[in-house]
Amino acid sequence: MNARGYTVLHETARTGMVSMEAPMNRPKPMVILIAGPYRSGTKGDPLRIAQNLDRLESFALSIYKAGHIPVIGEWVALPLMKQAGSLKLGDEISEQYLYPVASRLLERCDAVLRIEGESKGADEDLRLARERGLQVYWRMEDVPVLSAAEEQR
Repeated sequence: MNARGYTVLHETARTGMVSMEAPMNRPKPMVILIAGPYRSGTKGDPLRIAQNLDRLESFALSIYKAGHIPVIGEWVALPLMKQAGSLKLGDEISEQYLYPVASRLLERCDAVLRIEGESKGADEDLRLARERGLQVYWRMEDVPVLSAAEEQR
């Protein structure tokens, strides 16, 4: 609402103009894919894979608090793999979902946060992001923070 209590829609209908205070002029929250090691360097050890996922997830809250929407490919891929009948990570069924899901997610993302660590999958995410012209961040400190008013949109 503006100072007179009108919504942007009401103000536009009343004056025929969009106010400079209109939300459309404010930066929008970005959908940011967190890319980094998941299976890489684990030798298939479930505990180390879980630790890698925890590390990826450790960036999600900071991205959210900065006013954006964090996503991790495994958040979508793992349930799909299970429903498709995958019995373990790395089996034929899981391979049909893990990387393709990230590729599809990138179609909806605005940026990628590439966290440290060797990872073929994350490197592929980065390649696709660059190919699609997405913003790439290498440190959480580089992700823009939206103001409190912008976060509430």
